[in-house]
Amino acid sequence: MIKSMTGYGRARQDLHKRDITVEVRSVNNRYLDCNVKMPRMYAFAEDAVKKAVQQAVSRGKVDVFITVDASAADTAKVAVNRELAAQYAAALQELAEVCGHTAYGVTPDQLARFPDVLSVTKADEDLETISADLCAVLAEALEAHAAMRAAEGEKLAEDIENRLQNIEAYTAQVEARSPETVAEYRRKLTERMEEVLQGATVDPQRILTEAAIYADKVAVDEETVRLRSHVGQLRSMLASAEPMGRKMDFLIQEVNRESNTIGSKCQDVSIAQVVVGLKAEVEKMREQVQNIE
Repeated sequence: MIKSMTGYGRARQDLHKRDITVEVRSVNNRYLDCNVKMPRMYAFAEDAVKKAVQQAVSRGKVDVFITVDASAADTAKVAVNRELAAQYAAALQELAEVCGHTAYGVTPDQLARFPDVLSVTKADEDLETISADLCAVLAEALEAHAAMRAAEGEKLAEDIENRLQNIEAYTAQVEARSPETVAEYRRKLTERMEEVLQGATVDPQRILTEAAIYADKVAVDEETVRLRSHVGQLRSMLASAEPMGRKMDFLIQEVNRESNTIGSKCQDVSIAQVVVGLKAEVEKMREQVQNIE
């Protein structure tokens, strides 16, 4: 079943003490255009996120919004600058000797008060684990996004099928009316020749020749056959699980071309009215196909 390019999906999970929220939004676009907005500190996972989107979506403008609350996952690490602490201890001992305190002892509490002896740093994070967590939440959001696109695609398919039925009905009207136009032309031609010749014998062979030339000029059999073939192909595309938007758009251009050819060939008012309705259905269908992935 076809899918729409318009969709929305959202997912939220708490993984490794990180509250991750992912939103996926998409609209129509000729090609796949993926834009990811996420905290700068997680930019290392952007390529993995885009790759996951490319595997799930083939066409459309896709915006991915990622927010992460990692306050619960923040872990601090206290480090001792042993070299600097030793220098402070040596300096204190030297000062004690200057003051005549030979038995002076330096305590840890004293050293801890000096700058840069103790430093607090953030613990190293496992980038692969974080990237995997982000992609896991993204996968859930893409599932919701795909479900919405499939539901919208089902409605599009239903509307396009109705348009195809109308096109078939118009095609049948053209096929039924086209032979009648030749017969009417032959009758009118005979009447005009009889009027011009004023009762003289009309050459039936000349009438047949002129009628055959006219019939060949206004014949639309090839166009109606191609129209029915295009309708059949469009129906097959509607049932396909593969992205068919571009192919359907191309085929609808061919349907429109056949409709224009029928309109230009036929000089009959009734067929002209049918062609107007036919082209209106094609245009409506073209607008719907613009939404299909």
